[in-house]
Amino acid sequence: MPGFVIHLAVANEYIRKHQNEIKQKEDFLKGVIAPDFTTDKSKTHYAKDSINTNLKLYLESNIVNTDYEKGFFLHLITDCIFYQKYFKNLTTSLYNDYDVLNKTIIEKYNVKVLKEIEPYAKYKQGEPQILKEDKIYKFIEEVSNLKLEEVKLKVENNESII
Repeated sequence: MPGFVIHLAVANEYIRKHQNEIKQKEDFLKGVIAPDFTTDKSKTHYAKDSINTNLKLYLESNIVNTDYEKGFFLHLITDCIFYQKYFKNLTTSLYNDYDVLNKTIIEKYNVKVLKEIEPYAKYKQGEPQILKEDKIYKFIEEVSNLKLEEVKLKVENNESII
């Protein structure tokens, strides 16, 4: 899964680019982090793990009308694109990279670290080993440019979102 700060950066950019779509920013942001606040991600990612997130199953069980639900859906989309397009075959060493990149991402995307994730938003010095800044920035831009309704239609029609 992308780290919480990456999810919030995607959400901030999404809100900035689609201002008329999100009315309750706090609800949207809470929805964006909700799928990872569990001990059993198979239930929130509709698959055995977040690497294999199943958007179709999610949409069969949810309407995606509220800003919270839109944030939740954006989280799942972010996970799909992260693992299926940008960062295939990752190891757990990427968690160190999150800690190294968090400060830079927070500053670049004006991320407000929600109190719920403060214990998880760690900061370390050093160079990322797997997640390079330019690729993370490209990823954040691509996902935040998507329109949730268009992604929803693609998923419902069994089309690829990648």
